[in-house]
Amino acid sequence: MGKSLPPLGWFRTFEASARHLNFSAAADELGMTQSAVSQQVRSLEVRLVTQLFIRKARGLALTDDGRKLLPMVGSAMESLGAAASLFDVGPTQGLLTIATSVSISQWILAPNIQDFLDMHPGLRIRLMSTIWPDEFNTSIADVEIRFGSEKQVGKGAARLGPDELIAVATVDHAAPLEDSILIEAVGTSKGWQEWARKAKYPTDLSPSLHVDSYGVALDLAANGSGVALTSSLLAKSSIEAGKVKQVGGVGIMGNEGYYLATVSETDVAKEFSYWIKSVTEFRS
Repeated sequence: MGKSLPPLGWFRTFEASARHLNFSAAADELGMTQSAVSQQVRSLEVRLVTQLFIRKARGLALTDDGRKLLPMVGSAMESLGAAASLFDVGPTQGLLTIATSVSISQWILAPNIQDFLDMHPGLRIRLMSTIWPDEFNTSIADVEIRFGSEKQVGKGAARLGPDELIAVATVDHAAPLEDSILIEAVGTSKGWQEWARKAKYPTDLSPSLHVDSYGVALDLAANGSGVALTSSLLAKSSIEAGKVKQVGGVGIMGNEGYYLATVSETDVAKEFSYWIKSVTEFRS
C-alpha cells in the first residue's frame, strides 16, 4: 500500500500562503483564522518532514523545498477544479440544491428534512457539502448555509439563531469538567477559556481533544468521548431528543456562526429558507 497523502486542505492552505507569503492574507482568502492557517501549514511540514516557509517578522519566504512544491500543488489544484467542473450542472426543474457544511446536513437537516419533503411532494433535494467559503462564490445552489464570521460569509447572508457555544455531553455524564476530556474546534476565535470565564469556573479548562468542526465535536460528545464545546444550533435536535445534555448551563456568543443566504428567487427556495429558520429556533 502506498504512503497516504496529507489532507487536501493542507495543500490548499499551503498554496494560498505561498501566493500571498502571508498567513493573515491567506486566512482572509480561505475564510479561516490566521492561527488555523499557520497550524495547517505546520502540520503539512511535519507530515512531509521538511520546512516549507521561513517565518519572518513581516511575512514569509519560501524555502527551496517550498518553491519546488508550489508549482506541483498549483497544477494539481487546477486539474481537480477542471475535473469537478465536468459535473457542475445547473439546477433543474423540481430540484432544490442546498450548499452547506456536513455539520448542518448531519445535525440539522438529517433529523428534520423529511418534514419539508412531506410538505412538498415530488420535490427532489440535492445537498452539496461545502468546506471553503470561496466555494460559495461559484456554487450553483439555490440556498446556502455558510459558516464563518460576518465578514467571511459575505453580503446577503443572515445569521441563523439563536446560536451560542455550549458545553454538551451524554445524558449520563457526571464527572467534573476538570476531570473530563474537553473537546474544542480549532480555527474558531472562542473556546473553553472564554466559556470558563463566563461560567466563573474555579479552575482553568484546557481542551485535550481538538477537531476541525463543531459537528465533529458534537459527534464525539454524543458518543461518550468527552464534553464538547459546540454550536447550540447544531445540538438543538440532539438535546430535544435526549441524546446529549447541556453541561454548566452557560453559553457564550461565538464570533463565527451559520449564515443563511437565499440565492434563488424561486418559491421553494424561499419556503425552505423560512422553514430552516423555524427549525433552528429553540422551542420554549
